[in-house]
Amino acid sequence: MTLPEHRPAPNTHYLLINAFSTHPDSPLLRIARRITDSGCNLEDARLSTLGQDVIVSARAAGSWDSIAKLEAMLGRMEREENTQIFFKRTEIKTGYSNLLPYIVEVVSADKPGILFELAQFFDAQGISMESLACTRYQAVQTGAQMFTAQITVGIPADMHIATLRDDFLEFCDALNLDAIMDPMKF
Repeated sequence: MTLPEHRPAPNTHYLLINAFSTHPDSPLLRIARRITDSGCNLEDARLSTLGQDVIVSARAAGSWDSIAKLEAMLGRMEREENTQIFFKRTEIKTGYSNLLPYIVEVVSADKPGILFELAQFFDAQGISMESLACTRYQAVQTGAQMFTAQITVGIPADMHIATLRDDFLEFCDALNLDAIMDPMKF
């Protein structure tokens, strides 16, 4: 069965927005208001608080003139409010790909280079990292500095999953990482 391909309207344009401000002054409400006021639609958004900073990543969709209006509004917002904003025109992924979504979870004692090693492993296998959340924390029980990551990867459908999983777990064992790789369940 072939799934239908998602095709945006021919006159739909997209704007990728990254906004930064100091906690607790989140830019989410202000960004969402400007997206709505410009006649655009907020299609996708992420919010993270890292240290004392709040980061909002969003994708807005609208007609060419609505996107141009939003760009002007964001420029004024950056100049007049305590917010740093980066925005650029973008496109969305079209169609369905042959990538299978898998969740990778890693926990270990913290040491420099863990994330680099993980990224390098997946890159060498031709596997895309679709999303990532990682943090460093102090274990309550022992006080040890710990590292944890949750990564969503896109594994090519023609890749042998059992072999990949074995290679990944062997890689993690060599680095003393506790890890799992499971299919994403929706």
